[in-house]
Amino acid sequence: MDNSTIIDAQKVFLAEQEQQWIKAAQQGDQQAFHYLYQQHHRRVYALCWRMLADKSSAEDVCQEVFVQLWQKIANFRGESKFTTWLHSVATNIILAHLRKQKNWLQRVFSIEDQPQQEDSVEMPELPELDKQIMKLPERARLVFVLFAVEGYRHEEIAQMLNMAVGSSKAQYHRARTLLKEWVEE
Repeated sequence: MDNSTIIDAQKVFLAEQEQQWIKAAQQGDQQAFHYLYQQHHRRVYALCWRMLADKSSAEDVCQEVFVQLWQKIANFRGESKFTTWLHSVATNIILAHLRKQKNWLQRVFSIEDQPQQEDSVEMPELPELDKQIMKLPERARLVFVLFAVEGYRHEEIAQMLNMAVGSSKAQYHRARTLLKEWVEE
């Protein structure tokens, strides 16, 4: 048996195990839910951190994602991969959190928004690109993370952020341009 066959067998086993945890969690099994939490917590937290660029908010929202997941897991019907569904739930909760913040309209729709100063954000140990992403203006950061990291289409992003598709593309271009400039410094 070669390594690729072993890796494929492990992936199948993990996918089957996850399906069992999902079904058990849907029946109210807290231990199964805990396994799902352990499996997905880091990636959900990374999404929260990248989109919010604030450690405290990322922790709070990540916790809210898993509270909501516990309450909504019965709604998962298996029509998509669990990770896809979970990240959709997480993205919606993150965006709802941002909308609740004071001055949401001003911050998200401002043409003049500026990159955050490095010392205004407490940065844990992150790869250099993530540190640069955290410095992007909020609107450009949201579009960049949703498009480049999470794989949403501009049409989906435009709908989520209540903006034109062209604005989503422009913000993505802006983010890429700024990141390229900062990396070349």
